[in-house]
Amino acid sequence: MTKSLLTELERQASSAGLLLRIQVRRPLNLWILRLVVAKYVGSEKVQLLGELKGWAYNSSSGLQLDTMLVSRNAPLGVGDLIWASVMAWSIESTPCKKARLLAINDDENQHKILLRYFQRKGFEKVREVGSSPFDLPLRIVWGGAGTLMVSNCLDVYNYSYRLWEKSLQS
Repeated sequence: MTKSLLTELERQASSAGLLLRIQVRRPLNLWILRLVVAKYVGSEKVQLLGELKGWAYNSSSGLQLDTMLVSRNAPLGVGDLIWASVMAWSIESTPCKKARLLAINDDENQHKILLRYFQRKGFEKVREVGSSPFDLPLRIVWGGAGTLMVSNCLDVYNYSYRLWEKSLQS
């Protein structure tokens, strides 16, 4: 029997002194996801280093990614560990093969940075979400205007996993 991708990532994180945890709830046939990476700073105290929130529905294109945060003092590779872990969970636990996100456009310079970051991860631009009535549902879901982007979960996993492994060797 082969080890699951997520189990292997949890083992690697633990070996690196990190705690990787995923919380999944299933209301109304949705998967509500929160994945966190932390480190122990005491015997019963942890410091949050990063997290990603999202949800999925029963569809091959159903993984929707929302908030991603990585602390400024997080060790190298934490962001890649988060991306690889979320994609591993999606691949192994849901029918989702594609992931969607919205690169929020609150500030033009920050938006360009987000676009480059997500494109490096393997996301492609689908369309701009703006102020038209047609865009209202997406604006409500993601909380703003921006660029809707889509990627293949396995591609994001492979790219992020390679970077995570590389950070372990540094």
